Amino acid sequence: MIDWARVAELRDEVGEDDFGEVIEIFCEEVLDVLDRLDSRNNDEMKTDLHFLKGSAANIGMQKLSQICEDAERVILANGLSEVDLTVLRTTYEESHQAMRARSTAD
Repeated sequence: MIDWARVAELRDEVGEDDFGEVIEIFCEEVLDVLDRLDSRNNDEMKTDLHFLKGSAANIGMQKLSQICEDAERVILANGLSEVDLTVLRTTYEESHQAMRARSTAD
């Protein structure tokens, strides 16, 4: 679910003090995108999913990134109505909880 090596690499890149802020900004942006996905058309949703895919990979949320990539493919093949937004939201929540649990354990 989480690429912990990427998380450690990012923490080293930005520094311990700024790492929490990077995660917080990412989570705010994800929540904004998730809130608006229901009202998007195919092109807008592809753009949002592409953003989430890259951002999630950068922050270490590998499973979320993969689900976004899969959803992009679904939109291209079958259209927006075939995308399961519940899986996307659940995966984000699970990933976020895993990162929070790990950060409080460190």
